[in-house]
Amino acid sequence: MSPLKRVRFTFLDRLIKEPVIYRMSHDFNVITNIRRADVQEGVGWVILELEGEILEIERSLEWVRSIGVRVDPTLGDLVEP
Repeated sequence: MSPLKRVRFTFLDRLIKEPVIYRMSHDFNVITNIRRADVQEGVGWVILELEGEILEIERSLEWVRSIGVRVDPTLGDLVEP
């Protein structure tokens, strides 16, 4: 099984409508699983599980940060109450 990492992305206004998660999985050979998300006018966030080789996960997160998405680590399963 590939390494798994759980992160929270926070998107500001200009990035909400951009296909950031699609591009991340397409360009970096990382499997993404959306666990929880909330998008409102002006801001949005998503909790993701990332699966793949550690180097590819880290490269993909560097790219996400470089385009202006805030990336924070998360713990636990946020889908189940």
